[in-house]
Amino acid sequence: MAKHYFGIMQNAPSIGQRYDLYEPEKYECISVDDDHILPLLEDLKQLKCYWHTLDRPEMGLAYCGITIIPPDSLDKMMEIIITERRLSELYDLIAKAKRDGKYVIHFGI
Repeated sequence: MAKHYFGIMQNAPSIGQRYDLYEPEKYECISVDDDHILPLLEDLKQLKCYWHTLDRPEMGLAYCGITIIPPDSLDKMMEIIITERRLSELYDLIAKAKRDGKYVIHFGI
């Protein structure tokens, strides 16, 4: 089954820095089955994010790429996923990142 990976970035990304390598272990990511993300994709398009670099602002997750989710989008993400009980581990990860003012990184399928 296809998986998405989410982790907390300990260091904030900077302008010009690219994230092109698939390295979920570097960010101690948790895995989420694609079946749990698919139903939320439309709602997740409300999130202000960046795809691969802060130089590329987008809305929603880079489904097959790398998404950088800024701290100011984490409240909205929590609102979207709270209804999905199967995503409690992801909710906890996002809540921790929000408390710590950190970015979340997403590695798509």
